[in-house]
Amino acid sequence: MTYTNDTYIFLHDIHFYAFHGISKQERTVGNDFTIDICLECDIHKACSTDNINDTVSYADVYKVLKEEMAIPSNLLEHVCQKIVDRLFEKFDKIEKIDIRLAKRNPPMNADIADAGVKMTCKRD
Repeated sequence: MTYTNDTYIFLHDIHFYAFHGISKQERTVGNDFTIDICLECDIHKACSTDNINDTVSYADVYKVLKEEMAIPSNLLEHVCQKIVDRLFEKFDKIEKIDIRLAKRNPPMNADIADAGVKMTCKRD
């Protein structure tokens, strides 16, 4: 069997309650956030070995997300960068990260479901 080079681990529609934002209300009351993350990594060996050590554990990825979301920040851009940095540091198999972080119903006096940031970062 031949694989393409494009193999991914993803976590979709992860929900967190956190205290990110620039207003005092956001930092005090908090808000609902969602994360979608896609990690480009070589999972070919794990396909054969059935061994967690040959891939990236999405449970361990979730743990990083949860820890970083628990640290209040003013900007979602900052939160995303901290997540990306930690994931690249912790998992050498990750080559590229696509992350979307959204604040649900942001306090901006608009009829809007969510607003946020999306980043794509490649390992140097």
